[in-house]
Amino acid sequence: MKNIKDIDINGKKVLIRVDFNVPLDDQGNITDDIRIRSVLPTLNHALDENAAVIICSHMGRPKGQAKPEFSLAPAAKRLSRLIDKEVKLAPDCVGPEVEKMAAELAPGEVLLLENLRFHEEEQANDEEFGRRLGALADVYINDAFAVAHRAHASVVGIPRYVKEAGAGFLLQKELDYFHRSVEEPSRPLVAIIGGAKVSSKLGALTNLLDRVDKMIIGGAMANTFLKSQGLDVGRSKVEEDLLDTARDLVAKARAQGVKFYLPVDCVVAPELAADAETRVVTCQEIPADMMALDIGPASTMLFNEALDDAKTIIWNGPMGVFEVDAFARGTMDMVQTLVRSQALTIVGGGDTDVAVHRAGEVDNISYVSTGGGAFLMLMEGKKLPGVQALEE
Repeated sequence: MKNIKDIDINGKKVLIRVDFNVPLDDQGNITDDIRIRSVLPTLNHALDENAAVIICSHMGRPKGQAKPEFSLAPAAKRLSRLIDKEVKLAPDCVGPEVEKMAAELAPGEVLLLENLRFHEEEQANDEEFGRRLGALADVYINDAFAVAHRAHASVVGIPRYVKEAGAGFLLQKELDYFHRSVEEPSRPLVAIIGGAKVSSKLGALTNLLDRVDKMIIGGAMANTFLKSQGLDVGRSKVEEDLLDTARDLVAKARAQGVKFYLPVDCVVAPELAADAETRVVTCQEIPADMMALDIGPASTMLFNEALDDAKTIIWNGPMGVFEVDAFARGTMDMVQTLVRSQALTIVGGGDTDVAVHRAGEVDNISYVSTGGGAFLMLMEGKKLPGVQALEE
């Protein structure tokens, strides 16, 4: 796979796929611009190399319709401020007017195409839509790791219709960190897997058991593992159809000499509510009318000790329902454990990313991934369609 540095882009039109799917408040103002900032190295490199830069992205879920609330106008405004240069916003991402704007774009100028998902052809990976996007430029650069796991037209279609294609610095960085943490890690390698469902992480759990030295399980998915080991977990969320699978994973870990850690205590409440009455109990003593909603202090201590000698730590998925303060402690304590660790620490997107940002510790983690689904697909040992398209 080529990198943007391997391609001569001087004076050429370069189409860069980014992820500007940023959160907005009720007034349409951007509340967090980390996704825009993370692609600045690629955009600045293209501008330094005298390229005419065309940017494309999706925003939200407009379901194939041009809805004003999903316009990329706020992103154009913010990017313009960040690079101190006018960013023109096209009225659409394809069509005669867009083609004219792209054709007239001079080296050093920047054009942002309107939301790709205003066309249902984007998510349908329509070949003609990919061709029309590709026709706007000479070179295609994918710098949107967060959508590299999706077989969409702007991710896998465009590379077939441009002279050259390659990865941007962000995509390359994500792949390099993943390689260092999973494929050639410093050991011991410890994976911390949390979140709500075993089903959504099954591929990752299975693949990682062949690679890690230790595995720590938290979040609601721990309930399924605890019940598979014969514990009564009260009204806690459990995937009954995966109890045998959970039991098999624990047995597989044991057989392969992988240390497998489950919570030993938890924070329980009768309901998931900010004002719910909570208490800490051991996992053997979860009351029949209560549900486990976070790991307890003894589990935090156990997990800390398990991570003490780690050289590489990968974390994907929170330890509890951290969006509610009463059940956030386990996740926030885990953030602090990673911050204090001497290990290479990689946090995989989604909710875990949000937790690290909320704790204000992003700069103290070795790497925080920008993609949840893409990170998970890599953890499953699969090739990302976006990367495959660039390699081919």
